[in-house]
Amino acid sequence: MTITKQSILDALVHIRYPGTGKDIVSSGMVMDDIRIEGNKVSFSIFFEKPNDPFAKSVVKASEQAILTYIGETVEIKGNIAIKQKEVAPAKPVSILPNVKNIIAVSSGKGGVGKSTVSSNLAISLAALGYKVGLLDADIHGPSLPKMFGVEGTSPEIVVADGKSTIIPIEKYGVKMLSIGFFVDALQALVWRGSVTSNALKQLITDAMWGELDYFVMDLPPGTGDIHLTLVQTMAITGAIVVTTPQDVALADARKGINMFMGEKINVPVLGLVENMAWFTPAELPENKYYIFGKDGGKRLAEELNVPLLGQIPLVQSIREGGDEGKPIAVNEDTVMSMAFRKLAQNVVESVAYRNEHFEATKKVEMVN
Repeated sequence: MTITKQSILDALVHIRYPGTGKDIVSSGMVMDDIRIEGNKVSFSIFFEKPNDPFAKSVVKASEQAILTYIGETVEIKGNIAIKQKEVAPAKPVSILPNVKNIIAVSSGKGGVGKSTVSSNLAISLAALGYKVGLLDADIHGPSLPKMFGVEGTSPEIVVADGKSTIIPIEKYGVKMLSIGFFVDALQALVWRGSVTSNALKQLITDAMWGELDYFVMDLPPGTGDIHLTLVQTMAITGAIVVTTPQDVALADARKGINMFMGEKINVPVLGLVENMAWFTPAELPENKYYIFGKDGGKRLAEELNVPLLGQIPLVQSIREGGDEGKPIAVNEDTVMSMAFRKLAQNVVESVAYRNEHFEATKKVEMVN
């Protein structure tokens, strides 16, 4: 018995594809990869439809045709591969379709300078030429209006087609919104979780953010309702965790990183920022005093295998800039503005690496 490519095709011409009624040879379904090794025969059959319902039955019929028209000793069973047309996966619908990257800035505990890092990072990204949005997602303790010197400002609200749209406040090249623009700065917010979540969603979905390269979200400290609301509302590109070098802050930072990297949340961690890494007095700019410990954030980043995006010193001018409504990153060519500019560059590189090597983040679907 001699097996040839032509004898195989002659056998397969008897098989008709149920979807069209045409034989699989003239239809071009038998691919040009027929291999004959003694009595062993292998080849592929191409199907236009992904998960074609007739694929298995066609393969089984093809095996039988080879055995019937060529010989029962032909080794064909299990040697016919199914090839299908590759279809690009559907791009998930985004609630912010004009935003390229969504970055969540988080901290395990309060008082580590998360809002300071968020505001100076956003300003530095804008200074590098990117279109940047900044959301104050700390509903109970909004601080960005004061840090940007826009307390008492009310964002414009326009109504079109019966829908109200919020126009973000823009300053230092950054578009921003905060619940602080809509409530009395002297009154504490006592809201239940559902009310808080709905308010946050409105700031995201009912605002005219426009085209943005980076949408930075300043999250409240800890791991709670707001964090779950955000990962369920949008697909976050990645998270940045801010900590100080001291052990108590590092323990909480570790929890925050584990939350984002956990199986249920699965948001990539872009890196860790060690804030207040050392104290440098203005009169002794070369001196470093490690008030909260040395390199704690750096060691944690190495331990958890996440990038260390930057070590930001504790300098009086950073605090003064935030209190005066002019973050330190606004002042070009100072040592501290250059430190935040370097942080922004590292974030850009980390985001680029993340987007190149990992799939797009999916919105979290929580299952009870």
